Amino acid sequence: MSSIHPFSFAGDNILTEFIRDKKMSKSLPPPGTSDIFPEEAASWRFIEESAIKIFSLYGYGELRTPVFEYTEVFERGIGGDTEVVQKEMYTFEDRGGRSLTLRPEGTAGVMRALLNTDVMNGNEKRVFYMGPMFRGERPAAGRKRQFHQVGVENVGHVAPELDAESILMLMHFLEESGIRNSKLQINTRGTAEDRKPAEEKLREHFSKSETALCEDCKARLSRNVWRILDCKQPQCQEFINSAPDATTFFSPETRGYFDKVCNALSAGGADFEVSPRLVRGLDYYVHTVFEVSHPGLGAQNAIAGGGRYEIFLPENKKPVIGVGFAAGIERLLMARESLDAGLPEKGPGCVFLAALGEKARDFNMALASKLRHAGIPVIAEVDIKSLKAQMRAADRVAASFALICGDNELEKNLIVCKNMKTGEQTEMESTSIGEFLKSIGRWHE
Repeated sequence: MSSIHPFSFAGDNILTEFIRDKKMSKSLPPPGTSDIFPEEAASWRFIEESAIKIFSLYGYGELRTPVFEYTEVFERGIGGDTEVVQKEMYTFEDRGGRSLTLRPEGTAGVMRALLNTDVMNGNEKRVFYMGPMFRGERPAAGRKRQFHQVGVENVGHVAPELDAESILMLMHFLEESGIRNSKLQINTRGTAEDRKPAEEKLREHFSKSETALCEDCKARLSRNVWRILDCKQPQCQEFINSAPDATTFFSPETRGYFDKVCNALSAGGADFEVSPRLVRGLDYYVHTVFEVSHPGLGAQNAIAGGGRYEIFLPENKKPVIGVGFAAGIERLLMARESLDAGLPEKGPGCVFLAALGEKARDFNMALASKLRHAGIPVIAEVDIKSLKAQMRAADRVAASFALICGDNELEKNLIVCKNMKTGEQTEMESTSIGEFLKSIGRWHE
């Protein structure tokens, strides 16, 4: 482990990173991460709330797991030969000498958690998750070192109809999130028995052009030939396009399973394309794999993907079986931005409490508490300022109404309510202000 950096991951020059970081302002977030301010967070919340709404309709409940796991969970769960494990994981040793890794994806940790339930007895579990993931990739548009995903897992039961339902749920979620014009591609990875003859044919095909392949694909040829099909380097495309269709070497049972998935998708109204080159990047997939892309993201256009899997975890001889998907929230936001998709219409903004004098300020503090407990958002001025300055402050926070209270109003038990959009002012008894605001606003809905 490097003495320069608390984390180690392959595929990056730690010294270069260290020098670059030394030149950067320490007030900026680390490379590949970002701060999410309130203005942006509204869009994030919309995606997350859409996920909760749609996934709940399909019987899924939320599961929250740690952001780091024992390294072996990912090495065994994802596959030791995958690029995620080989190049991209943030792995560190804690003070107790344990090797731990920040989660690079959500599925393996969810499977580890579900091992503590009765899922291994064939009892189906439906869960969804959302949160940050971590990979030591070179930062780029839509690709960060701390990125965020929403995902679902249906665990414990095998049926092609469940594969199709998972895909239909994903497309329903994208629709609810305002993401149109996405493209769904599906394929079958077959079973472990199916892949042996297919791997031989693929290795035979790519070996003929080994010297022309990119450096990564030369290594994949012996390590994981399937990953060559997923390569995006231009020099490899000619050989990928001429590769034999691996599914032709799969058993009739596997092809029949995939036909049932396709039939169920068609019955559910999904528009999809069968893509024989689609393999996904993780070793645990069997049978169905799928990916959704969007033209608004440019070349790196995948926004979601998943499939059926068998995951072997530490201390377990039997795999955990399931089907699921994950969608990158940053990429979903980019797709929404390309469509100029707005957010649902908001209710009224906050109420600004303006005080003219110390007694009025004390009164406003009590009023603010009552209004907030009634479900009305309030910002109260705490400094003694002129009315003009307080109205400017009300505009800055986009208040819908300003409640103005001074010594004269207090003596008469009155308060002035100003509509910040129209400028109209209404004088009323201070005890009735809560009901008045609810009658003209939508905070109580």
